[in-house]
Formats: sequence, C-alpha cells, structure tokens
Amino acid sequence: MTSRPPTSDRGSSNRAGTFKSVATGDETYAVFHPKPLPPDPPLRLESLQDLADLANQALGRLDGITLLLPNPDQFLYSYVRKEAVLSAQIEGTQSSLSELLLFEHDETPGVLRPEIAEPLNYVRALYHGISRIESGFPLSNRLLREIHAIVVEDAAGADKGPGEFRTSQNWIGGSRPGNARFVPPPPGEVVPAMSDLEKFIHDRPARTPILFKAALAHAQLETIHPFLDGNGRLGRLLITLLLCAEERVLSKPLLYLSLYLKRNRDDYYERLHRVRTHGEFEEWVQFFLEGVIDVAGSATETTRRLLTLIERDRQKIQTLGRAAASAARVHDLVVREVVFRIPDAARRLETNEVTLGHAAANLEKLGIVRETTGRRRNKRYVYADYLAVIEEGTSEP
Repeated sequence: MTSRPPTSDRGSSNRAGTFKSVATGDETYAVFHPKPLPPDPPLRLESLQDLADLANQALGRLDGITLLLPNPDQFLYSYVRKEAVLSAQIEGTQSSLSELLLFEHDETPGVLRPEIAEPLNYVRALYHGISRIESGFPLSNRLLREIHAIVVEDAAGADKGPGEFRTSQNWIGGSRPGNARFVPPPPGEVVPAMSDLEKFIHDRPARTPILFKAALAHAQLETIHPFLDGNGRLGRLLITLLLCAEERVLSKPLLYLSLYLKRNRDDYYERLHRVRTHGEFEEWVQFFLEGVIDVAGSATETTRRLLTLIERDRQKIQTLGRAAASAARVHDLVVREVVFRIPDAARRLETNEVTLGHAAANLEKLGIVRETTGRRRNKRYVYADYLAVIEEGTSEP
C-alpha cells in the first residue's frame, strides 16, 4: 500500500522538499524531507506585498486601540483564553470559553478533563514563552521544548515525550504511515530540520519580513512535526510569540488567529499540504495574511464594542450614589476576569465579604452581572454581556 499525499509527486522534489519512498513489510509509503527556509526560488513578494501592507495596517490598528484601554491587561485575560479555546477546538477538543473561565474560578475544581486541560496549558505556555523572551531568552528550540512540555502537561499527550523531540516516526491522518495523509521527516532529521528553522527565525541566512516569517515558520514547524503530540498548538503559539514577543508587532497578544484557522479548517490543512506536495508557499502566505487581516479587524471591532459596553455600565453604576465606589471596584475586577466569587474577590480587593456582597448585588440589580450558582453562600457572578461578546466564534462547530 502507499500513502496518499504525494501521488504523482512521489520521489520528486519541489521548493519545499522531497518525498522519498520507504518500504516496511508489505507496504510502501512516502516520507517528506523538508528543505530549509526561506524558499528557493524566493517568495514572489510582488504578488503578496499589497496584502502584507494591509495586514500590517490591521495589526497597527489593533495594537493602537490598546492605547484607548484604561488597563490593557483587563482585556488580555479574556483574549488569551479565547485563543486557547479556539486552538484546542482546531484539534477536535470540545472546549468552551465559559467552562474554562468558570473552572478557573471554582474554589474546588473537579477532575482536569482534556477539554479544560488543553486550553489551560495553552495559556500557561503562552505566558511562559512571552516572559522568557521578554527577560532576554531567545526564541529557540530550547524554549520551544519548554513550551511544548507545558502544552501537553496533564493532557491527552502527556505520555508522548513532553518537551522532547520525537525519536520515532509519526504521521498525520490514517492509522499508520501506509494510509496516512502525510508522513513528516524521519526522526533522525528532526533535530537538523529544527536547527534550520531556528536559524530562519533569527534571520539567517537573510532577514525575512515578520508576517512572511510567521507564516513560513508555522508551516515549517507543522511540516517537521517535531513532537509526538501538540504540534498544532505549538505551531499556533509560535505565531503569537513571533508577533508579540520576538518582534513586538503587537504589544499584547490580542490577536486570536485560531478563529480564522478554525472557520477555514479544511482550507488551512489543504494550504499547508500543498506547500509540501507542490511548493505553494505564496498561496499559503496569502491565506495566512488574509487571516491576519480578518481577525485583526474583528479583534479591533470587538475591543471597541467592549469599551462601549464598559462605559455604558460605568454610567449605570454612577446612579448608585454612595454605593457607586464599591460597585465600581467590583466592576473593574469583572472586566478583567469576567467571573468572580465573593470570597475570592473580597480577598483580592482587600475588603470584607459583606461589603463586596452588597456591591455585587447592586451590579446584579443593574443587569451588569448575573449570579450563576443559585446559592445563598459562596456566590459566583459572571459579566454576562461581556462574556457574550468575547465568546463569539467559540461555540461554532
């Protein structure tokens, strides 16, 4: 039997790499051997530059709107978790943003199921990567291995070499290499291929504009598939790390590109696949840039809507008179975290539970928050309208 991807290209080369036949037992399959980046012949930039300019402008508008935010970190909490949930959904994990937020604010959380563990790990991995880079550590294979170990911790891939490049053959689709959709390079080529990718990220042998670099680096990591599990999530984290930490295109990771990749999942996989089979780098980069424009625009508009919502609710709070000050403090907290419990919020705001309970009750009367437990004690509140805006796109199939 033969693997499906190369068909007529089996044994042939293109600018992305070469498929080579491997015989094991009674079947033969094709393994891909990628060439180092950047592509040779080079990208045809004239066909992509206008789109790249639009993408950079869209990112500039998104980054600029953070100047209007009273506290950008208030928005960051929700945006990062939205990206984490969407990335998990691309992998087929039925994650929910509201469930993730509720789990994080549960004082006695239950069993850490994969649909919670995966996005939680994604959040931790992102913050770890950004913190390391901002402290001066390079975006390197060592850091990618650190991040990968966090990505798969306590999740479905926890038994598949966390933080270690694979030493066995893997494949994408199918039950074995012989019927797989794609077979990445053999394990002996993983370290050299990742070393080449690291050099490309650091502009060796030549500088690559950041959006082209992010698109190509993501595709290359997905092609190498250096780990036994978690490659997709790591590849999407790499995009964020490049844009937000390594080259500071965005001052905060407010871009949830996984929304576009999820909505266009089939096209996403097909574009990556045709890079390998036909060397179609330009088509992949075009798809990537269109996604950046789409999602940066959506994130900018979402942020504007949230600012309008927050200001509307602050105006409501001012009608409370003397009770407005304590209610406003609780409102600031729920803007940042969307969900809060009375005991935890009282500790965070250094006030007593009775005062905070009155403030929460006032916010509930104004229709700003909603109590979700129905209990008399240890109540939990959610900023319902805010959550509805943030959740858009996360509940679609």
